[in-house]
Amino acid sequence: MLKDSLKSIGRSWTNLTGSLLGDRNQKIGADLANGDEELLRRQFQNWLEARGGEVSARKHAMQIGGLYQDLSSAGRQRFLRLLAREFGPDRQALREQCERYLASADVDCGPLEESLRDLLITPRLKLLHQFNTLPQGIKFLVDLRQDLLGCVKADAELATLDKEIRRLLATWFDVGLLEMRQIDWQSPAALLEKLVAYEAVHEIHSWQDLRHRLHLDRRCYAFFHPNMPGEPLIFVEVALTSGISASIQGLLDESAPDVSPEEADTAIFYSISNAQQGLQGISFGNFLIKRVVESLKAELPNIKTFSTLSPIPGFSRWVQGAGGDELATLIGAEEMQRLMETSADQAGPFNLVEQLERPGWHLKSGFCEVVRPLLERLLYHYFHTTRADGQPIDPVERFHLGNGARIERVNWQGDLSDKGLAQAYGFMVNYLYPIKDIEKNHELYATARKIVVSSAIKGLG
Repeated sequence: MLKDSLKSIGRSWTNLTGSLLGDRNQKIGADLANGDEELLRRQFQNWLEARGGEVSARKHAMQIGGLYQDLSSAGRQRFLRLLAREFGPDRQALREQCERYLASADVDCGPLEESLRDLLITPRLKLLHQFNTLPQGIKFLVDLRQDLLGCVKADAELATLDKEIRRLLATWFDVGLLEMRQIDWQSPAALLEKLVAYEAVHEIHSWQDLRHRLHLDRRCYAFFHPNMPGEPLIFVEVALTSGISASIQGLLDESAPDVSPEEADTAIFYSISNAQQGLQGISFGNFLIKRVVESLKAELPNIKTFSTLSPIPGFSRWVQGAGGDELATLIGAEEMQRLMETSADQAGPFNLVEQLERPGWHLKSGFCEVVRPLLERLLYHYFHTTRADGQPIDPVERFHLGNGARIERVNWQGDLSDKGLAQAYGFMVNYLYPIKDIEKNHELYATARKIVVSSAIKGLG
């Protein structure tokens, strides 16, 4: 994606990277090896010492961006580490200024505070900030952060750089600056191709599949940034239905009859995808859902129910990690005995996880009849299992509860795709957005970590 990010800046990046220091014979290798890192360091210094004001500084920033574009993965990591390690805050100057500030408690501290603020704006942050006004520069920085996220966990200095970039992007991508647009079959082909590429929940298999998802009884909405008009930041797919849907295969069935939008009473949010990995940790999905609800209420006042049909991505992993003794305790001895009786033909001790990993287990009616209520009971415990911060371990649950939804219903064999069976044994869940209770539910979750559930979910425990 970086290849597309800066191609419209107006000069050949290949020529720029071949003449970083004004000498076309000084080539920069893609891996930044064998002394090339020193040439990069000198290019950073050229930018810091640029004469000629803002225009000259931005020219050097363009050159640095062009260099980064042509680096290999190893070269980009060296680039980022050099930026993080050598172009951070001037710690000695900060210490001296802090000492002056602490010693001047009885005088006007305004100039000292201003000086401290300036010192905290690091050279690397000033460089990154200059991409703001370059053509495709913001997209470049978003993609650069995506590269950074791939290596940040193993390096504390890179983690600090990531925080700086995230704060910068959070300012540029404030929800007040974003535009919500509906995407339909008449949208530009380049944008439709990006929907196919960025869909993260239910793969779009063909153009016909995409067309079905954009049909009359479907809606797709996305947030866009004014400096990235052709790039969706996040998008949500909605189905207009009669009643709450229980199966994603049924919802995506191209042969199913259409529902007239005027006759539909329910909007099902069945897929929400973050399209820009470099914006990870910058949340605007909740604002998108709220804006979509308001838009649908205005367009189709007969829509009274707003629900999701959502995956449960961590359920099978949680079951697998629980261990036999814990599962037996949660399920109960009597029910475990019934399960064992349905699998009397197996050799060795009974193992529920192994049974659920066998191909075609969901087609065995006797086993399914016994295992379904037990898995539903485990789901109840899964939904109430929390992290150290008191939030649920399931990321989709955290998202929707944080937006004011409640856990409404679990759906047996709601997703029988390989992915659905692997991550949640085929279960899906409906999160309901009750219009009159959304704010109350949000407050309960935000202040007391209250997991709001329906009476049907309570019955599973």
